[in-house]
Amino acid sequence: MMKDTFKTAAILVATFTFLTGLVYPIAVTVIARVAFPSASSGSLVVRDGKTIGSSLIGQSFTKAEYFHGRPSATSPVPCNASSSSGSNLGQLNPALREAVAGRVDFLRQMDPNLTVVPVDLVTASASGLDPHISPASANAQVARVAKARGKSEDELRKLVALHAEGRQFGLLGEPRVNVLLLNLALDEAKLQP
Repeated sequence: MMKDTFKTAAILVATFTFLTGLVYPIAVTVIARVAFPSASSGSLVVRDGKTIGSSLIGQSFTKAEYFHGRPSATSPVPCNASSSSGSNLGQLNPALREAVAGRVDFLRQMDPNLTVVPVDLVTASASGLDPHISPASANAQVARVAKARGKSEDELRKLVALHAEGRQFGLLGEPRVNVLLLNLALDEAKLQP
């Protein structure tokens, strides 16, 4: 009786180990590769045969001639996927207020004519890796980027509009602009400083 119980348990463990440890992961991987080839590979962005990032993970841009993304809460390196986390600072926390004030000052030093600073340019996302900003945040930076590149603001506003993404399925999320893809488009369009 004990031998039969042990045999049944061993067969079940082996069967479920095989199914959940091998068959299921392979099936999910194959389905993902077929249905979502880019996302299942990390949505890597490749230029001239070199991987320069992922469209799903933000990158730190600080030069005046580039659009800046959301601040990153990862430390000590911004946009470090291996240390993804939020700051866990509440709205009333003095450290958050100081950080936001410092970010506003930095943006206004880069563009003294910046009057309205969209909130997503001065607050970190929950993961600290958000690759998107709102169209309002991108448009708030147009004057600075146009001046740094010696280009017209209209030209850059058109580029921002071309890279604006709507809500997923028309109803999920908010309109957004992928900062990495927008900055790559700036470089590819020969809108160099």
